[in-house]
Amino acid sequence: MCGRYSLLEESDDPVIRQIIRQVGRSVKYGEICPTNQAPILAGESLQAQAACWGFARPGGSGVVINARAETAAEKRMFKNSLLARRCIIPSTGFFEWDATKRKHWFGVEQGPLYMAGLYQEAAGQRQFVILTTAANASMAPIHDRMPVVLRQEQLVPWIRSVSQALSILRQEPPPLLRQAL
Repeated sequence: MCGRYSLLEESDDPVIRQIIRQVGRSVKYGEICPTNQAPILAGESLQAQAACWGFARPGGSGVVINARAETAAEKRMFKNSLLARRCIIPSTGFFEWDATKRKHWFGVEQGPLYMAGLYQEAAGQRQFVILTTAANASMAPIHDRMPVVLRQEQLVPWIRSVSQALSILRQEPPPLLRQAL
């Protein structure tokens, strides 16, 4: 499960800086929590835009922040978004807590960490969820789930092709993520 992630405004990475310029002050930077407005990349041109983290739960009680990659195509809440409204969540890393409630940060060596997501329009706002999958070797000692991490060459196929997106969801996560406490 991914319950928090980071998007550091002071990042030296030119891609992160460009995303920040595109969305401006309409979103949260630093540690992103559920219900925060944050940037997503969506549409054919991978345009950065603001969206709220979490799909409203039916009945109006809270939000759903993650969708399991293995079952998203079967779940009514996620199926239409998986087929037509996939997005990319740019980040500088994500957080997970171990069994002792200690917080760990995971990232990649260089550049942004891109997470696969879905979005929808509801209650007059754009909302997104992060897709999760079984943990890889670097994540497994901490938690049994992790975000679906997209490599640079998967960004366009993830957005533009349903068949390639479904294939990406079935792949093994990247072998190693950088961890910091």
